[in-house]
Amino acid sequence: MEFWIETPRVILRDIRMEDVEGLYKLDSNPQVHKYLGNHTISEKSEAEHVVNFIREQYERNKIGRWAVIEKESGDFIGWSGLKFIREEENGHIDYYDVGYRLIPAYWGKGYATETCLAALEYGFKTFDMDKIVGTANELNMASIRVLNKCGLKFKSKFMWQDIQCDWMEITHKEYSSK
Repeated sequence: MEFWIETPRVILRDIRMEDVEGLYKLDSNPQVHKYLGNHTISEKSEAEHVVNFIREQYERNKIGRWAVIEKESGDFIGWSGLKFIREEENGHIDYYDVGYRLIPAYWGKGYATETCLAALEYGFKTFDMDKIVGTANELNMASIRVLNKCGLKFKSKFMWQDIQCDWMEITHKEYSSK
């Protein structure tokens, strides 16, 4: 799947094998995984597995997380985008999730919000999705703020891998009325 969206500061594109080094830098960082259960990777082969897993999602679901490339530098700074969740979570199954994960040097600069908004626009305007979900560890206030800024509203608390999380949603109607 070839994919390309531009925002003012980044390019969102399909994740490729050329992103393995960046994915390794991202997912081997303990700061990145602080609110994700501290499951860092330790070998580049694990980052290759992530690339293959995401590319399989593109084929199976016609959607998946995208590489975030900073326009100014051309650097891979993380991933963002939509994912179709087929497993049951918080009493839901077969739903679209918006997510983002950035290398810490790019935190606090608005990239997560910028890419989340682009993903919502793509999901609602291109895919005509009815609803998009976002989840975050309840202690990850930065991520919860991003979801709030993007219009997602808190719906409930739930447990994910022994982590208390917030379940947030935005509907197509709510997005269209913004």
